[in-house]
Amino acid sequence: MGVLSRPEELVPLMKLRVAAGRIKRQIPPEEHWAFAYSMLQKVSRSFALVIQQLGPELRNAVCIFYLVLRALDTVEDDTSIPADVKVPILQQFHQHIYNRDWHYSCGTKDYKVLMDKFRHVSTAFLELGQGYQEAIEEITRRMGTGMAKFICKEVETVDDYNEYCHYVAGLVGYGLSRLFYAAGTEDLASDSLSNSMGLFLQKVNIIRDYLEDINEIPKSRMFWPREIWSKYADKLEDLKYEENSEKAVKCLNDMVTNALVHAGDCLQYMSALKDHAIFRFCAIPQIMAIGTCALCYNNVNVLRGVVKMRRGLTARVIDEANTMSDVYTAFYEFSSLLESKIDNNDPNASLTRKRVAAIKKTCKSSCSLKRRGYDLDKSKYNATLRRLF
Repeated sequence: MGVLSRPEELVPLMKLRVAAGRIKRQIPPEEHWAFAYSMLQKVSRSFALVIQQLGPELRNAVCIFYLVLRALDTVEDDTSIPADVKVPILQQFHQHIYNRDWHYSCGTKDYKVLMDKFRHVSTAFLELGQGYQEAIEEITRRMGTGMAKFICKEVETVDDYNEYCHYVAGLVGYGLSRLFYAAGTEDLASDSLSNSMGLFLQKVNIIRDYLEDINEIPKSRMFWPREIWSKYADKLEDLKYEENSEKAVKCLNDMVTNALVHAGDCLQYMSALKDHAIFRFCAIPQIMAIGTCALCYNNVNVLRGVVKMRRGLTARVIDEANTMSDVYTAFYEFSSLLESKIDNNDPNASLTRKRVAAIKKTCKSSCSLKRRGYDLDKSKYNATLRRLF
């Protein structure tokens, strides 16, 4: 097989491949559930993998919750839909999930299939327990209303940014906390902590997806708040041009620093979880988020193309996120890697250091840190290994 530069990633990569194969073999026989789980793999392979941590009943509820919100998001994301058509759909979406015959053709590729055959999602939704249905309906209603608000409103201030992220992700945190509670496995987490769990993930995605969003056709999608980017450019799209690289990186670092404020709440939320499966379901994406923060910070490539953690490191995170000690260790190490990239000349260097120090202090005070040796460099697998994994 040749030489692997990081042998500690080999076993996790093999486990990840086995788990991916197992998912494909576990598609339910019923048509609507087969569609739901097959579609989940197509629109989010990573979520399809993480959801396998959950027990069957809760897994079904979270699967449908995700697909309903993904469909809602598809309507919001389709810039070809006129606002006067889009807004009512978003506001009424929570009603459509009860209608087995409802569908709306929009989006592209797999997302279009999801929308065209949404009847399967509705059919599965109607088989869930009442507690799950009520939680999904409530969050869908509130999210649709919030999305509709921002169809006609720009993200101008940091407060706008936090409000938008609350509608599209913080409410997901609310919903998941309610599903965990409905399953009888967890206490109901506070809305504040649940919100932070969603905001941290969403803000990292918005940072990482800058180029994809700004190049959206027929119209750019702009989620970076003007209050931040206007300090560095006249127009948000100017940041993608090479001649603006220095200011673009400073803006990028400002955005990452803004996201880090939620890390402490996320650690507090996860430390209160009791069910091991739910813990892993929550912990894996959060570790990926702090790792992505470290990867994106001071990295001009975020403004030029796709930046993401290498597969071997992702496999390690999935394999090793088993206890709160593992989470503290990952947050500590990735925060330290981010800290090592801080340039004293960056205008937000002091605030970034302060937020990193707060994360590291929380992790260190747990007295449970391990030694993982995570790093963010690109892996040097040979061609055979790349094909294999």
